[in-house]
Amino acid sequence: MTLTQSLFAMGGGVLLLLAGAEGLVRGASALALRIGISPLVVGLTVVAIGTSSPELVVSVQAALAGEGGVAIGNVVGSNVANLGLIVGVAAVLSPMAVDPKLVRHDVPVMLASMVVLVLFLLDGKLVRWEGALLLCAAVIYTFDGIRTSRRDERARRAALPPEVRDAMHEAAVGFKRHLLLVVGGVALLVYGADLLLAGAVEAASRLGVSEAVVGLTLVALGTSLPELATTVVAARRGEAEIALGNAVGSNIFNVFSVLGPAALAAPIAALGVGSDVLAIMVGFGVLTLFFLITGGRTRRWEGVVLLLGYAGYIWWIVS
Repeated sequence: MTLTQSLFAMGGGVLLLLAGAEGLVRGASALALRIGISPLVVGLTVVAIGTSSPELVVSVQAALAGEGGVAIGNVVGSNVANLGLIVGVAAVLSPMAVDPKLVRHDVPVMLASMVVLVLFLLDGKLVRWEGALLLCAAVIYTFDGIRTSRRDERARRAALPPEVRDAMHEAAVGFKRHLLLVVGGVALLVYGADLLLAGAVEAASRLGVSEAVVGLTLVALGTSLPELATTVVAARRGEAEIALGNAVGSNIFNVFSVLGPAALAAPIAALGVGSDVLAIMVGFGVLTLFFLITGGRTRRWEGVVLLLGYAGYIWWIVS
């Protein structure tokens, strides 16, 4: 594969990832809302899982192929992009109200997942038992969020007038179509991730760039495009719960539900992903928490700070 062909493969892979994530997010969100999950939890779980699917497929395939730098670099780079680039762009486009639950519970869980990842990588690798623990954490976090949300939503809907509840029930149609969107989305994600990974590894070898750098930049940006598109659209529509929930939830699932299965599939060596990059990831998490707890809403200048920080991170990685 020539350099030009590898770049085309990466571009085609990104397009397939975008199409697959779009179908998966649309179908999964509709199915989730039918069973009474709040918009915030949809963003934190269903949409976050859907938009993290590219990272999952890429990282698992990279782990199986022995490309540990791509697998871990993809997750770390995506986490930085979710906060610096995606939350930054969303805040600049449309200041958003911050749900108190996000600050009290979900952002601290995000920071805890990052710290756990740093601790697991102190020996330079992720092994299967660590992957199993991460995956268990994902299951607990998801079921706890859904259980709590369904309880709260039942109480909220019970207080609505009967005619409003009937209208909501009538609107919840199209189960088979939404299920097809989910299945088709997953198929496109798998094929797109395979193209992106093959192109990225080939481009890295031809350009003399380490796999970790490719994972931290090109692959991370490519697999973060679904999060970017989803968050920007939600922010423009005033759906702050889904916009911020998607970014925060994606970071949680990137560690728990992406690296967990990837490490279970094959132990992963963190080649080229050092403590400095991990510290930057945690730093973005702390900065985002600080911005979210001050003022009760995101502000444009905070978005600018996050974007400048992300631009500095990219410059530092590639220089």
